[in-house]
Amino acid sequence: MLEKFFKLKENNTNVKTEVIAGITTFMTMAYILAVNPSILSATGMNANAILIATALASFVGTLMMALFANYPFVLAPGMGLNAYFAYTVVLGMGYSWQIALLAVFVEGIIFILLSLTNVREAIFNAIPLTLKSAVSVGIGLFIAFIGLQNAKLVVNSDATLLTYQTFKGETFNSVGMGAILALIGVLITAILLVKNVKGGILLGIVATWVLGIVCEFIGLYVPNPDAGMYSTIPSGFISFDFSSLGETFGQVFQADFASVKILDFVVVMFAFLFVDLFDTLGTLIGVATKADMLDKDGKLPKIKGALLADSIATSVGAIFGTSTTTTYVESASGVTAGGRTGLTAVVAGLLFLLSIIFSPLFLAIPSFATAPALIIVGFYMIGNVVKIDFNDMADAIPAFLCIIAMPLAYSISEGIALGVISWTMINVLTGKAKEKKISVLMYILTIVFILKYIFL
Repeated sequence: MLEKFFKLKENNTNVKTEVIAGITTFMTMAYILAVNPSILSATGMNANAILIATALASFVGTLMMALFANYPFVLAPGMGLNAYFAYTVVLGMGYSWQIALLAVFVEGIIFILLSLTNVREAIFNAIPLTLKSAVSVGIGLFIAFIGLQNAKLVVNSDATLLTYQTFKGETFNSVGMGAILALIGVLITAILLVKNVKGGILLGIVATWVLGIVCEFIGLYVPNPDAGMYSTIPSGFISFDFSSLGETFGQVFQADFASVKILDFVVVMFAFLFVDLFDTLGTLIGVATKADMLDKDGKLPKIKGALLADSIATSVGAIFGTSTTTTYVESASGVTAGGRTGLTAVVAGLLFLLSIIFSPLFLAIPSFATAPALIIVGFYMIGNVVKIDFNDMADAIPAFLCIIAMPLAYSISEGIALGVISWTMINVLTGKAKEKKISVLMYILTIVFILKYIFL
């Protein structure tokens, strides 16, 4: 039955590979179960309710991705969008979290309509192949950068903005030791992959976690919550208390809309819409490129189903009580592990559902254990740089700007924006518009991105 539904042989994969890929993707994304409640609870929302909502939204969205598109892409509440939800819309602009959820819900409805009318698919297809390769490379750098930060290997610096972790001082046994364990994890994962060990990335995560537990037992690693370093030892294994979900479920429909200025609400909703649209497109481009799923024209078959799943998940997630649910760049870890079909997504989705019960266990996975996986995945994705023609400056310079903007601006959508604007303007101003066959939609996207920087 699995073969018939997911077409495993047709996609050169098997059940074992897909299961390992699904587990790997979930393990690299499990941090969202701890991070999302931490961010959104700043608005006054119940942290336990957010955790359950996060898991449910991830399960529903990921399952729809498998059913609608048969792709190994996994969804969860997006990083960056959750920070915008909490710190800008609620704490900064003063709106209630119910209103913020309503904005997310409306955004999802609009996306559903855009997906059904081929608008999002047309935008995907309009982006030239060079920029699609650049997006994949940029995401690779971005995801590796996230891994370095999660491992506390790269930290803030007053003098240089960022610097490397110092392995001395009072925090050595917490932050410093976590960073060292992450480096060991990268080494273990690299060795496993060089040896062609199946599930090498997953085994690297587990091995690093086990090392962390051992170090904590012998006192070499000491948890320090103030520094973001938590115990690696689970406080328990299961919990069946789901009552807190009632504090967020359906609250989107309880929002006091009468107290909101229509124009302000539209601006907030559009901001969610804009970032989600291009983050999702960027992720689909990057992960699909890595998995060799794009056809000879750079188009992604069944993209309508993928975009529809993403859109529905956003609105459903808002009903559960979480910020925008979107396709995750960490899906690349499962693709790297061999995942090629929706079975990978189903496995990851079921693990998100199970995480509601086993939340104490999953929340114990330290960030320094998943960080090596992100760093290695970044290495895999950067390989697409060879598909960029650096002899063609009109293609290469926009590609470079797209790549470098993602990690430095900490945003996939910003990288796409700079890539699109520069590619169109450089080719137009150098008289290459006809040669490059710039589509009308690319001109529209360029204007929209420019207006975005002017007005948002």
